[in-house]
Amino acid sequence: MLGVLDAFWRSALYCLRLRVIVLSLVPFVGMALMTGLAAYFFWEPAVDAVRIWLGGSAALETIWGWLSSLGLAQAKVVMAPLLVVLLATPVIVTLSLILVAVFMVPRIVNMVAHSRFPSMERQQGGNWWLSLAWGIGSLLMAIGAMVVTMPLWLIPPLLLLLPPLIWGWLTARIMSYDALTDHASSVERRIILRRHRIPLLVMGVVVGYLSALPSMMWTLGVTTVYMAPLLIPIAIWLYTAVFVFSTLWFVHFCLAALHQLRLQIPPSTQLPVMDDVVGGSV
Repeated sequence: MLGVLDAFWRSALYCLRLRVIVLSLVPFVGMALMTGLAAYFFWEPAVDAVRIWLGGSAALETIWGWLSSLGLAQAKVVMAPLLVVLLATPVIVTLSLILVAVFMVPRIVNMVAHSRFPSMERQQGGNWWLSLAWGIGSLLMAIGAMVVTMPLWLIPPLLLLLPPLIWGWLTARIMSYDALTDHASSVERRIILRRHRIPLLVMGVVVGYLSALPSMMWTLGVTTVYMAPLLIPIAIWLYTAVFVFSTLWFVHFCLAALHQLRLQIPPSTQLPVMDDVVGGSV
């Protein structure tokens, strides 16, 4: 795990670089514009639809009456916009991750490689369409896991556990693949993903919990729902910052792992394709 910690502090320092800060504004602005347009056209219809759905349930009416008796009469009023925000959060997180992957990962890979490993040979073990296919496949699996486990979110401990685990797994798959696409051969990438599966999963889960922190602002009180136009851009900025840091973390770790692998097995050596190599993935 020393490699994980080494990559962690290096990534934190890189986040303070002006170039990284400027680059992070691109996905933030793009995500803010998309969210603003979506809110302008769909916020009121979405809230009205959820409010109608909530009002049409006899079981929920019993719950509203019970909450009112406890002095929580406003619960019914804020529940519809709160549910819309909670349902939109995974979409915002996913789109933020995609924008960071598209606009920042190649530039960050080049930055780290030029700074730490200037002589590292590029094996070009992947390309943009393979990376896209990998990302889409991983995203579909993550969405499937979210849909299947969504009923379990009603259990408070699982609400704090399952979403970060799922999105952390998704982050680990996408970030580790993209970090190695240019420099590693396909076999080298499989070896690294196989050898370092546990550290990569740990990093992904940590990032998953970090990416859940912006969502915690919606639990601070009823007023957060009415402050959504202000808080959503802040949340997007926090999501972007988390994913920028996670990109740097994975790039530092994966390129260092590739460097160590090549010290053991030079890239000119033909690597064997064995069962413990092929199919290794996060």
